[in-house]
Amino acid sequence: MTNTAESANPVTPSIVVMGVQGSGKSTVGRLLAERIGVEFLDGDDLHPAANKAKMAGGESLTDEDRVPWLKAIGERLTSAREDGRTIVVACSALKRWYRELLRASDDGLAFLCLDGDAALVAERLSHRNHEFMPATLLASQFATLEPLAAWEAGVTVPVTLAPAEIVERAAAEFAAR
Repeated sequence: MTNTAESANPVTPSIVVMGVQGSGKSTVGRLLAERIGVEFLDGDDLHPAANKAKMAGGESLTDEDRVPWLKAIGERLTSAREDGRTIVVACSALKRWYRELLRASDDGLAFLCLDGDAALVAERLSHRNHEFMPATLLASQFATLEPLAAWEAGVTVPVTLAPAEIVERAAAEFAAR
């Protein structure tokens, strides 16, 4: 895929849209990628079959379960960087060390953290049927979530905004950096 943003802005970093399940990562990620003219990758597509089966059974993933998945996403980020492409990736990236692992693949990587409270996200999940991620895992995701630290390259946007508003706010903030 041609990176139209590359010619317009050669320093556009790849972006990971992060947050708990139901926060809107895939929706916002697709819209953001479209907005800045780059490829979108849904990290869920890279989960090994064993991870999908475990989550479908209502079991939370361990850190050890997540490492191969995060490395697969990291490989895509490295490939994009080496090819001079920008990509937007939807990935929960709940813990700082998960984000550090991803950042090791692309040191210019930026994060868009979708921030919402448990009640709002649970309400959203009640209207959605995910292939392998039941709503019963939401509490464990909130327990695992470590918000972006001040030193992490990224932007936090509330999910109370409409997806298009989130994208516009994030695009403006990333462009200003």
